[in-house]
Amino acid sequence: MTKLGNVGIGGKNPVRIMGILNTSPESFYKKSVNVTKTNIKNTIKQMENEGADFIDVGGMSTAPYLPTIVSEKVESKRILNAIKIIQNVSNLPISVDTCRAQVARDALENGVEIINDISGLKYDRKMQQVISEFTPYLILCAYHPKTVFGNTITATKKLLRESLKIAKNSDVSSEKIVLDPAIGFFRRTGQGPFFTKIKSDWIKRDLSIIKNLNSIKQNFPILVSISNKSFLGSILGKENPSDRLFGSIAAETISVINGADIIRTHNVKATKDAIMISSKLSKQHKGL
Repeated sequence: MTKLGNVGIGGKNPVRIMGILNTSPESFYKKSVNVTKTNIKNTIKQMENEGADFIDVGGMSTAPYLPTIVSEKVESKRILNAIKIIQNVSNLPISVDTCRAQVARDALENGVEIINDISGLKYDRKMQQVISEFTPYLILCAYHPKTVFGNTITATKKLLRESLKIAKNSDVSSEKIVLDPAIGFFRRTGQGPFFTKIKSDWIKRDLSIIKNLNSIKQNFPILVSISNKSFLGSILGKENPSDRLFGSIAAETISVINGADIIRTHNVKATKDAIMISSKLSKQHKGL
């Protein structure tokens, strides 16, 4: 059975919730940014009380349309500061959202068990060495450093298989791996390096992924991160991410019905309610 930390994922387990804690002021969703000790502490307690199963900590925004790269030193400092605060107020498993090896190493040396790499271990060549050394739980995102052509569903599955191969070569058990089909990270253009270029319509691509989650799973649990993303803004005509809550909940509900095992979200309370209802309506009847 797959686990992330001490939490069972997939199979007959309920759909899990990963609460997002951003420590990067440059993040696209300003309401999710927490930089002071008090804010981080209160946010963690709130997310835990609302039903989060994990906390995902990010120290650098990777939104494709923003020029948000910071130094590894800054990213590590932000993340380590948050980790210490979280460990003092909660026992929830901590995931660190990074694709840089030194940042991952710093986190793993400080008790983190889960690495969430949006490049699927492909961005930083040194990442494989760190993963081999610590064999953490992994969230692997579909990613390619160059342009991807053709059917985006087929391409997504292929890119995930490439990351699974890297993880296997790093001695990580398949029971410690969750896949992420990279909603929002397949784009025509972008200002950062953390996205996969496609020539086709990226909004249609993201919608197609949500419709076809079960075929993308490849016998692994799947995590979907949709919360407040720009494809929703484009469809709804809502430029401000804070106005996308209802769209997020609708997309998360459909994702659960279509096979999602973890929902990564800024909106834990609303997502918890949506998951309870959509799980009841899902053919899988996860944990209910």
